Amino acid sequence: MEVLVDNSGEDAVKKNGINAKTSPGVSGDSVKKSSRFAKPTVSSANRVSASTRNAPASSSVSDSSSNRLRSSSTVSSASPASTRGLVRRNSIGDIQRRPGSASANAASPATSEGARPSRRASLPSSINLPEQKKPAVPSVTGTRQESLRKTASKSLASSPRGSSNSSSESSIKKLSPSPSTATKPRSSSLLSTSLSAGSGSFRKMPCSPLSATSPTVNSGSKARSSSSSVEKGSSATSARRNVSTPDSRDSRFIVLPQVETKVGDDVRLDLRGHRIRSLETGGLNLSPNLEFVYLRDNLLSSLEGIEILKRVKVLDLSFNEFKGLAFEPLENCKFLQQLYLAGNQITSLATLPELPNLEFLSVAQNRLKSLAMSTQPRLQVLAASKNKIVTLKAFPHLPLLEHLRVEENPILEMAHVEAASILLVGPTLKKFNDRDLSPDEVELAKHYPPHTALCIRDGWEFCRPELAADSTFRFLFEQWKDHMPAGYELKEASVDQPFEEDACHCHFVFTKDRMLTTEFDLVLKYQWFIGDRTPTNFVPIEGAVQEVYWPKHEEVDRVLKIECTPILRETEYPPIFAISTPVSPGTGCPKVVNLRVEGDLVEGNVLRGIAEVAWCGGTPGKGVASWLRRKWNSSPVAIIGAEDEEYRLTLDDIGSSLVFMYTPVTEEGAKGEPQYAMTDFVKAAPPSVSDVRILEDAVEGNAIVGVGEYFGGKEGPSKFKWLRENKETGDFTVVSTGTVEYSLSKKDIGLRLMFVYIPINFEGQEGESASAVTDVVKQAPPRVSNLKIIGDVREGNKLSVSASVTGGTEGSSRVQWFKSSSSKLEDKISLEALSTSKIAKSFRIPLGAVGYYIVAKFTPMSPDGGSGEPAYAISEKAVETLPPSLNFLSVTGEYSEGEILTASYGYIGGQEGQSVYNWYLHENETDPGTLVFEASGLLQYHITKDAICKFVSFKCIPVRDDGMVGEPRISMGQERVRPGSPRLLSLQILGECIEGSTLHVEKKYWGGNEGQSIFRWYLTDSDGTQHEIKGATTCEYTLSSKDIGSLVSVSCEPVRNDWAHGPIVTSECIGPVLPGRPSCVSLEFHDEMIEGKRLTFIAAYSGGEKGDCIHEWFRLKDDGSKEKLGCDEFHDLTYEDVGGYIELVFIPIRKDGMQGKPKTIVSTLICPAEPVGLELIIPECFEDKEVVPVKSYFGGKEGHGEYTWYKSSRRLQETDIMGTPRANADVHIVGNKLTYVPRLNDVGAYLALHWVPARVDGRLGKPIVAVSKTPVSPALPVVSDVHVKEVSTGVYLGCGKYYGGFEGPSLFSWYKETTEGTMFLITDANSMTYEATDADYNCRLLFGYTPVRSDSVMGELLLSEPSNVVFPELIKLQKLVLTGKAIEGEVLTAVEVISESDAQQLVWNKYKKEVTYQWSFVSEVDGLLSYETLPLQCSSYKLRLEDIGRCLRCECIVIDVFGRSSEPLHAISDPIVAGVPKIDKLEIEGRGYHTNLYAVRGVYSGGREGNSRIQWLRSMVGSPDLISIQGEVGRMYEANVDDVGYRLVALYTPLREDGVEGQSVSASTEPIAVEPDVLKEVKDRLEMGAVKFEVLRDRDQSSKPETLAGGLERRILEVNRKRIKVMKPGSKTSFPATEIRGTYTPPFHVEIYRNDQHRLKIVVDSENEVDLMVQTRHMRDLIVLVIRGFAQRFNSTSLNSLLKIET
Repeated sequence: MEVLVDNSGEDAVKKNGINAKTSPGVSGDSVKKSSRFAKPTVSSANRVSASTRNAPASSSVSDSSSNRLRSSSTVSSASPASTRGLVRRNSIGDIQRRPGSASANAASPATSEGARPSRRASLPSSINLPEQKKPAVPSVTGTRQESLRKTASKSLASSPRGSSNSSSESSIKKLSPSPSTATKPRSSSLLSTSLSAGSGSFRKMPCSPLSATSPTVNSGSKARSSSSSVEKGSSATSARRNVSTPDSRDSRFIVLPQVETKVGDDVRLDLRGHRIRSLETGGLNLSPNLEFVYLRDNLLSSLEGIEILKRVKVLDLSFNEFKGLAFEPLENCKFLQQLYLAGNQITSLATLPELPNLEFLSVAQNRLKSLAMSTQPRLQVLAASKNKIVTLKAFPHLPLLEHLRVEENPILEMAHVEAASILLVGPTLKKFNDRDLSPDEVELAKHYPPHTALCIRDGWEFCRPELAADSTFRFLFEQWKDHMPAGYELKEASVDQPFEEDACHCHFVFTKDRMLTTEFDLVLKYQWFIGDRTPTNFVPIEGAVQEVYWPKHEEVDRVLKIECTPILRETEYPPIFAISTPVSPGTGCPKVVNLRVEGDLVEGNVLRGIAEVAWCGGTPGKGVASWLRRKWNSSPVAIIGAEDEEYRLTLDDIGSSLVFMYTPVTEEGAKGEPQYAMTDFVKAAPPSVSDVRILEDAVEGNAIVGVGEYFGGKEGPSKFKWLRENKETGDFTVVSTGTVEYSLSKKDIGLRLMFVYIPINFEGQEGESASAVTDVVKQAPPRVSNLKIIGDVREGNKLSVSASVTGGTEGSSRVQWFKSSSSKLEDKISLEALSTSKIAKSFRIPLGAVGYYIVAKFTPMSPDGGSGEPAYAISEKAVETLPPSLNFLSVTGEYSEGEILTASYGYIGGQEGQSVYNWYLHENETDPGTLVFEASGLLQYHITKDAICKFVSFKCIPVRDDGMVGEPRISMGQERVRPGSPRLLSLQILGECIEGSTLHVEKKYWGGNEGQSIFRWYLTDSDGTQHEIKGATTCEYTLSSKDIGSLVSVSCEPVRNDWAHGPIVTSECIGPVLPGRPSCVSLEFHDEMIEGKRLTFIAAYSGGEKGDCIHEWFRLKDDGSKEKLGCDEFHDLTYEDVGGYIELVFIPIRKDGMQGKPKTIVSTLICPAEPVGLELIIPECFEDKEVVPVKSYFGGKEGHGEYTWYKSSRRLQETDIMGTPRANADVHIVGNKLTYVPRLNDVGAYLALHWVPARVDGRLGKPIVAVSKTPVSPALPVVSDVHVKEVSTGVYLGCGKYYGGFEGPSLFSWYKETTEGTMFLITDANSMTYEATDADYNCRLLFGYTPVRSDSVMGELLLSEPSNVVFPELIKLQKLVLTGKAIEGEVLTAVEVISESDAQQLVWNKYKKEVTYQWSFVSEVDGLLSYETLPLQCSSYKLRLEDIGRCLRCECIVIDVFGRSSEPLHAISDPIVAGVPKIDKLEIEGRGYHTNLYAVRGVYSGGREGNSRIQWLRSMVGSPDLISIQGEVGRMYEANVDDVGYRLVALYTPLREDGVEGQSVSASTEPIAVEPDVLKEVKDRLEMGAVKFEVLRDRDQSSKPETLAGGLERRILEVNRKRIKVMKPGSKTSFPATEIRGTYTPPFHVEIYRNDQHRLKIVVDSENEVDLMVQTRHMRDLIVLVIRGFAQRFNSTSLNSLLKIET
């Protein structure tokens, strides 16, 4: 629907200084092109009423800052009798007056014209208005095209009668500042004829999607009844309250509905102004079917009874007596879309229920102090102007609100109330207080914390954004503090900026009172929620109960809420919360948040690398994982093949730490930064052995071997034992040790042996033993030697074998024969058996062995059935074959036609190939014969008719598979082939059983050559009687009319060519015989072939009784196509037939409907008739309008007739033209064509036309004359091609083409059109030229041209198309300068230089909006420069590493406030050179213990980095001295016990790849501490006072530290508080011996080896030192720290000082 909002009034008139004086060219009414928004639907009656209505402020001009104007598309029309003198509120609450009936009737003729799309507006002529001066150029309201024309025509009709009444005059006097101007008569301007019912301009507001059923004012009798009702109650209403005055009902703020008239009374109820006090009063006719209910201007104070309106959509309760209203009855109105409550005394909306379909709510001009109400999920417009709203507390959740109006409320005194509304409503809000949102307020709202809206709803006092964060936190803290655990204070409650699929942390910080003593810690429980941006409608996220949450893709642009519940002991306190900003889309580049390695660091275990990845909006992919092995004091090395998240520890990993590196990669290919996690050192597993087994068979004489899979570090001297079973006891006794092999002897036969494996590692640790037992040892089986094959290897020969058997007495040995394609016995499994295993040793070579080698398998057998190892022998050559031949050939079968002969033969001579078979037919036995092709290659022959009386032979040529051909053999038949008995295999009749058709016999004969077979045809009547057709003795028969209705059959007796007869065969009957098709025997035309004649035809029919035959007429065209003319029995020849041919198609049809074959006949050429002019009329003539006479012609194709036009001041007679017109001086010839265009000098004269018709062949007819009835009329003054040209900058010229007689003093006007489409008349602009001013910028100019003829006849106003947008001079830059050095790391800044001209300085200072920059780098390809855009778009650019060597280009474009862009200007820098190398943010990563790995990291800049130098140093705490660590120059460093108490320092010297060196930068760690587990153990050992350690020492004292472990001996290291001693332990043959002894007096010290974690050196003095080895690094560190601890105590240094720990 459309809602009209009046934005004008008395204040608006005064503000603009417009008086009521009628001035030429001055109107000031703003113009809106309503055609862009809604198509007007104004009835003629409504236009009449609108044209005569004079509003009090009809000449007011809306302020330039007023809102957009839209004309109403519906206006009430009331009858004059019922509306005279009636004061009635309009649809928006204003008081409007209706004029008398006289003016209304006078306006009706002018408004009866239909609307047509045009820019013209008919203005009243000045010569017809004696009381008026020169007419003023009207202002325009509504569309430029339609409204101008309508309103001008209304003014023309109403002006002569003096439409200005007393009320309008009084209004003018009030508005006029000068008494003299008020007395002058005022003509009706176009503004007074506006389509709107109220005064001023109007706004169309979208209130409901029910545009198709938008309310309109009643018309007819319904309008009169409602008007009278209003009149009766108007006085009482005014006395009851003063809201009926225009001031109290300010239509700018009160929005009321228009009454729907397009629906029936069953769904609409209009009871406005009926003084109704209760809805439960009888006679109201409230029913559930009502959809539009209007109860405005009544005395209602309660909603009781409204609940019956269950389907109501529009409910108007404005201007009643509601006060403390209870809205509960509205709960049943679920379909309510628009609710109007304006003009009551409502104080609260708290009881207003949630209405699921409510879209528009008007509560203006009430006594509301707040807008607290239930949530309205679909509310779009909330009008709450002119209330007493002082707070936004409890503001409802309105998720779809677009328009909010709170004008004239105390709340507007609050600063930035618009920004607060934006925060409360959210992004759906489009307008505030009937205007677009202020960009400043929108930007200001973005600076408030996300939870601001919640605080506002709870009553927080709105403040400036820079104070909002602290203020809202204090506000929330005051709400929470009484419900927090005692002794705890909340310091922070916040949440990070959330990004898609990235870790979002919440921060809830509590401080504990120092005076509080409790054993329990405060526990925080979390729950994440997701909600709208408002922020409201939070829903808990399932499973999101941690301190960190990862927003999902579907949660982008939504808001997160985290609730934190404090728990102390077992008491849960009320939760507190924090609100996030909307979730931002991810960058798409993943990153690792946490990386760890799980699993025991013991050889053989599986380690699993677990990475927590933030995918940041990318599609999760499979990351790149790798494992690296880092040995002691060396760099990590990648483990080949270890590229999964899981890795099983191997022997190579013992003593090394593993590094797990992981690089996250998305499915789109985006890679994140790689991260690594490092483990401690891998330990060896305890020694063990598995899969112990014994190889080789347990047979006498074999050597068996014991094997097993060792596991558990490096294997040392493991032990092996062989034990033999004792049959009597079952025990096993040792028979051999120290070896894994054992040879079986006769002693072992019948017994079992056991192999025992005792694993021992490199350190001497012994594991659990494992064993395996053999089967019972068997005696050695018999064996074969000297195996040979005896015999000739040819097809069919016998072979035998000979062999020597050893190993006892031979039993029944067995032989099996095989064939092999190879001459060598390489693969015995692939041998193909030729026989089974038999005792017989001879064998006959079969055919299948030809071409193969013969293999004999000899299996020796002992007498007890035992078998030995089989032996094989192969023949020396392959089996040879015999030549192919046949040993027999025969043919069987009966030699008679139709029988089958079969050949058989016997083949010898290798494998048969494709032998050749052929059958021959012979005239006699000596004849060579004829080949039967269809039987070639077959062993069978089916005797056909061709073989009768001939001999048959079969020939076979044997062929071997290798292609060798043998001798052929032939088998000849002993008798000739006999023919078969004649017979018919099939007999049937072919053809249609229709009269006139010919039937044919189809048969299939068999039995020799056919002779003259005998045929007989038969007819069978309907009663079954059959009789032969005489004379029908051939294989064909033609049906006649006598045969109709009978069945037809035929019989055939087969006869062979030797006169042998076969059995007679009769076919099946066909039919019955049907009558034949109808046909046309002859067809011919009758009559002459001349235009105008009637053409008929004569047709002769045959084919049964004639029915309704069809005859179709066609016209044959030149292109070969046909045009159907009809189906009558005749055809009248017309002009279209002339020169062509007529075709008749006759279709014969039998009476029973059967249609025959069409017959066609074509006529001769059609000749034309004599030319005749039948009619000639001259229509009404106008100036410059072509006169086209109405004429009709007959007589063939019309040619070029003779036309003569005459003009005369008097009306001529036909005789004047047919005689001698040239003799008459008053008659002039003006044309000789068919048409004539009267010119200006023809106006007032009569025209006549003399026409001589002519045929196309030149034949003339009788002339004919026509004379015009009226003289030529002049044309109306019009103007065309109205347009605007820009002559120079800011100067415009209006142009147009005048037409319509001689031009008089035409009128000119200028308009400007804003970007919103509103048009304004430019005062004092009444010439053809116009110079634009500042007020015209960003607008379009329109030129108005009103043509006036020399006789003062005025034409319609025509507006030009809008010009281009008027802008000031475009900003132009003189040049662009780059400041700064072209060195990496420096900043280049673009500086614009503008012209010093006044115009450029003005547009730069006044109209410049922004300056945009685009950086790019220059590259050259094939001599052409190209520019690659960089993402930076600001004036400054910091040079990067990638820019070195490039020339940077900055392009600058200035954009003014009108959105125009200046010509781009660019500047190019010099090539960028590398900066001085330097390192920033240098830091050392590590855990701080002496066993950890440390890495140095920093950000390098200054060209491409070369081999920068890194040196690791130690620094004593409190000392400036640095101690260099020799050999440590890598990026990673592994600490050791020598670093305990020192700070590790990394000195980083950046070095560019070209050798340029930068300034060195250092970073240090905290003092290195001892690993806690080691520290505890050291303290325990030191407290004991004396400790012993088992160590190893090189057996050869001169050996270097690199001596292998195999040359080590055990030693005992004794350490106490005073001395240290290394002892060699005693044995059975020696006593313990002390090798090194000494105290801790300097130069005593202990050294470690960085390249060996197991060695250490103890130096007592320059002559006494010892190298020792331990099993693990842990043991080495423990020994070194204990020794150093005792040494420090010996030298009066505390243990804490030694270990560098705080006391």
